[in-house]
Amino acid sequence: MSTVPDGKKLVRSPSGLRMVPENGAFNSPFSLDEPQWVPDKEHHCRRCGRCFCDKCCSKKVALPRMCFVDPVRQCGECSLVSQKEMEFYDKQLKVLMGGGSFIVTLGTSKTSETMMCRLSNNHRYIFFDGESHFEVELSRISSMQVLTEESTPEGGNSRASGMLLHYKPTGSQDPQQLRMEAADDKKTASSWLAAMHKAAKLLYEARDR
Repeated sequence: MSTVPDGKKLVRSPSGLRMVPENGAFNSPFSLDEPQWVPDKEHHCRRCGRCFCDKCCSKKVALPRMCFVDPVRQCGECSLVSQKEMEFYDKQLKVLMGGGSFIVTLGTSKTSETMMCRLSNNHRYIFFDGESHFEVELSRISSMQVLTEESTPEGGNSRASGMLLHYKPTGSQDPQQLRMEAADDKKTASSWLAAMHKAAKLLYEARDR
């Protein structure tokens, strides 16, 4: 079990109050750093850091990726992005932390184990719990592929049925493959996989910054 602490503290940055991890090294992998900006008479967008007139930067929108406690001033373009991300924080994160039941296969092993898979409270790990326990750190996942199956025999809409992960275990540079396939409760598993797919988009976006 990971011993990463979940403690947080309230800090005041030039842009507003933020609730951040007590140890900055333990930031959520979904978090973004505050942009650099130079104080002047104009207003600045808390997300991109660019300066605008009052009219062009008047919206105050929640920005959980930067740990702001209250909604903060953002430009029109950034406010739209932040509003879309709120669905992930309001819904998908709860689904991921609630977990789903999967049949898990490590590497080329011929044996599989039914495990409960869930995102840790600090968003840094996926926990796998069954007869055994292990965890995968999100920052060490190099690729994530959602597996699908047709939801009706007539060939209707496809739904997520599993996931293929490639990652480097902690303390190792050798890549490992992990295959997850929905167990009995396929509806819950499919919702978990869809949420994980959205999480992956945020992760890769943060890495590309």
